[in-house]
Amino acid sequence: MNSFGAGAPANTKGRDLEAALQRSGFYPRLVADVVNDALDGQESLAHLVHLETHFDRTEVHRHITVLVLTTDMLVITHVDDHQLDESGEQMVAQVSTESVPVAQINSVVLSYIYAQPQDYKPSDPARELTLAIAWSGGQRVEMGPASCGDPACDADHGYSGTIVQEDIALRISAEAEGLQAVADAKAFARALRAVNTGAGAPSHLELGTTRFPAFGARLGRSHYRR
Repeated sequence: MNSFGAGAPANTKGRDLEAALQRSGFYPRLVADVVNDALDGQESLAHLVHLETHFDRTEVHRHITVLVLTTDMLVITHVDDHQLDESGEQMVAQVSTESVPVAQINSVVLSYIYAQPQDYKPSDPARELTLAIAWSGGQRVEMGPASCGDPACDADHGYSGTIVQEDIALRISAEAEGLQAVADAKAFARALRAVNTGAGAPSHLELGTTRFPAFGARLGRSHYRR
């Protein structure tokens, strides 16, 4: 018996939320408890688990973001870990959760990167995907030096930029995380769009339908931004 208990439901791909948290290897029992508490008994229609690792000189920083979609809520859980001593024996985990009404979500944006577009075939998968979700009206400004288009011109043209509305953005790379991770993110975005527009969860998607405390008897308690 694993830490989640026997007989937990799984979707047809075997990529249910419990298994995804176990595969991430990032405090799966703690993260499961937090997600379970945030869902407060609501049924999961779809989920996305995204683990990132960053290197800062001699330190390694990891954080996980878990998105769970219900019929009327988007539940977002974010967990970071930090070491308190140089040896890494003393660790702390910083946890945040946010529950966003689906009706409040303003936009779901998918950005793709395809390799060798000149040779594109319908069967070619995206090599990278960025999922951006906005609900609070928060905006991110990207600025850079402006130019006139003349490569020989060295005059100061000031700055130009774009304003992007987003509350959370997740970048999923096939090279780092595998093609299945990109496909999972795309499927989650479709499910979110369907619920957000009132169409309900799309039936053609293979989505898990776990009611959380199917995680097992052990599960117990619990804002971030990227």
